[in-house]
Amino acid sequence: MNLPNRLTVLRVILIPFFLFFLMTEYAGTASRWIALAIFVVASLTDLLDGYLARKLKLITTFGKFADPLADKLLVCSAMICFVELKRMPAWIVVVIIAREFIISGFRLVAAEQGRVIAAGWWGKFKTAFTMFMVIAMIVNLEELKLLTDILMYVSLALTIISMVDYLIRNRDVLKERPDESGH
Repeated sequence: MNLPNRLTVLRVILIPFFLFFLMTEYAGTASRWIALAIFVVASLTDLLDGYLARKLKLITTFGKFADPLADKLLVCSAMICFVELKRMPAWIVVVIIAREFIISGFRLVAAEQGRVIAAGWWGKFKTAFTMFMVIAMIVNLEELKLLTDILMYVSLALTIISMVDYLIRNRDVLKERPDESGH
């Protein structure tokens, strides 16, 4: 297993530790800061593994599958916890997770057609704002409440915009094509 893939696996391994410190006060008030540190490290592994995979030409089938899955697991598990912690409305989490399912399904259809669809700029903006939102919600300071709410609603808007953009840009993926039997 190459280094980028090991970093992806590390990100998945960090998720239970992140969730433990996010959802408990095992370490007292330090728990949130430990959760924040784990989240930031996990997020940085995402940047690093992608950079290394491209730079060193170490892109693998495993990495193409596991890297986006690890990202979704990290961010979606955090948002589900924020519902439990009453920091985020459930309906927003459902919309954001639904977008991930829709885009993942769309990518599967494209892959079946032999196509790989790269993320667009709207998706990259969505990811960045979502990461900042998660960080603000982990920190959970009253002084940052307005900023956290703004980040949450901007993330929601970018989630919808990026999904619509993605589907429009790649709508030809859904055109009916005859299967091998001619149907």
